[in-house]
Order: sequence, then structure tokens, then C-alpha cells
Amino acid sequence: MALSASAMASVVNAIDPAMIVSHKFPEVTFGYDERDVALYSLGVGACSADAEDEKELQLVYQRNGQSSIKVLPTFVSSFICKSGSGLRLDVPGLNYDPKLLLHGQHYIEIYGPIPSRANVTNKIKIAGLHDRGKAAVLELETLTCLEGSDDVLCMNRSTIYLRGAGGFSNSSQPFSYATYAANEVSNVTFPDSTPSAVYEDRTQNSQALLCGLSGYLDPLHSDPTFAHAAGFSHPILPGLSTLGFAVRAVMRSFCSMEPAAVKRISCRFLHQVYPGETLVTEMWLQGQRQSRRVYYRTKVKEHGRAVLSGHVLLEHMFSSL
Repeated sequence: MALSASAMASVVNAIDPAMIVSHKFPEVTFGYDERDVALYSLGVGACSADAEDEKELQLVYQRNGQSSIKVLPTFVSSFICKSGSGLRLDVPGLNYDPKLLLHGQHYIEIYGPIPSRANVTNKIKIAGLHDRGKAAVLELETLTCLEGSDDVLCMNRSTIYLRGAGGFSNSSQPFSYATYAANEVSNVTFPDSTPSAVYEDRTQNSQALLCGLSGYLDPLHSDPTFAHAAGFSHPILPGLSTLGFAVRAVMRSFCSMEPAAVKRISCRFLHQVYPGETLVTEMWLQGQRQSRRVYYRTKVKEHGRAVLSGHVLLEHMFSSL
């Protein structure tokens, strides 16, 4: 969405990079249970097309001797919502207009089985800050450990675009700071071949509100007035919800809905999705059997525009094709 000159001027362009990168977040401890896990799965489309789907019932219901329900890997993306106001940060030295915030990219690493109930602790830090001229780009890293333990379950890294907040450094040498290696981020190039699999999912008109029950409480996803002020015709689906739909498509297609096969998830948010639209995820499988990468691109069927792209790393997978 293009910004008007008045909107750009309205942003208080007072960013202090030294204060931001040195900021120490308090640790945040919280608990979740199987109700939270099941509610999240329903929020990203599990069982929406078929309430008796054998592969997806295991995500919401204990049956056939299951000791616990299975946890979708993208459930861990909801952990970032447990820290204060989620991605709407209150950090000394960081001044921006919340209406101009965009979640641009997201990266997840999963280090072991995610329990269906646990008490966990988020350890949060600024992983990057970049001056892109018209925007500031902030990267937020969240490590989640079992409470009282240093055993890390997963890592979320969110890339946040603060439109109108750039220009806080010398344009000839713009400020750029990152705590991780550049080769951890890879651009997605799609092959010219026919996709290995295609999966279609229709979102519900109430999908964003249902996702909000998992912690995605940004008013952009529920408040029509706020959404209009941000330039959207209606509240939009959370990007991380769209990611949940896409990773479900990958799991259905390539690893028999086995969460343990998913080790890394990378995505770039390209365009908004309105609740009620149909998502079509195209997937290309590459690599050796023990460790394969699925490149995916999700489009909205009604207008054909790509809304999400990225890759998922699978290990010890069993193909569902």
C-alpha cells in the first residue's frame, strides 16, 4: 500500500539504534494445554473441509489410543503473542506508527517434539535493525524453553517493517545490525516444472476472529475501523495464520501429517488475505529422502495473486503422495 506524504510525515522519525539494539526484554513464562493446541489447529483450517478427516482429527482429538493430540509445528508461532503486545513493541528509542507496521517475513526452527501441554519461557532479543530509507526493519528473535530449563524447544524470528520510520542514519552508510549469519536467510527460487503437489483450502468468513483466540489480537484482524485506517477494505487474516494453512498443505502432501518431520519453516508475506478467500498452495519437493526441502507458494484462487512463499525443511519424512 502506498503511503501519502501526510501519512509519512505523521510518523515521528526518532529512532535511536543504540538504545534499541541494547534493549533487554524480560523473560515471559506462560502455560498452554491441549485446548489451546486444538483451538490453534482449527484456526488454521484443520478439519474444516471434513470433520471426520483421519489425518487431521489427531490434531484436535485423542482417539485410537493416542496419549495426547499432535501439535502442528506452526503452533509455536503463537508463542510470540504471549510477550506483551506481540509484534507491537514498546522499546525505548523505537518510535513508529502502529498502523504502518507490517510483518514481512518469519522463520521458525524446531529442535525437538513440541509437547501438547507445557509451561514454557520466552527469551526475547533484538536480532536485527536496518535502515531501508522509507522504512525501518526490525528483527525480533524469540527462544522458547521449558520452564526452569535451558532446553530450547523452538526459535521464532520475526521480520517487521515499520513504514515511515526509516531514514534514521546516514543514507550513504545506512545502519544495519544483525546477530545471525546472512546465510541463514535464503531467497526462494521456484523451478519451472509442474508443482509436485497442489492443495486447496477455503478460509471461513470468521477465520481471523477464530485465529484471534490463539493470541493474534492485533485489531488489524478484527476491527473494521482500524483495518480501514490502515488501508484495507476489511480486517485481514493474520500472516501467521496463512502460514499455518500453507504448512498444513505441505504436511498433508509430503509427511503424512507427522509434525516431527518438520524442522525449519521460512516464509515471506507478499499480500494480504481476506477471510473467506480460497488458498491454493503449490509445492515443489527437492533433496534426498532423509532431508528434503519443500518450496511452496500460496495464492488466492479468486484473483490469482501470490500471498505467501517460502520453504519447509523435512527430515525422515514419509511421502503422502
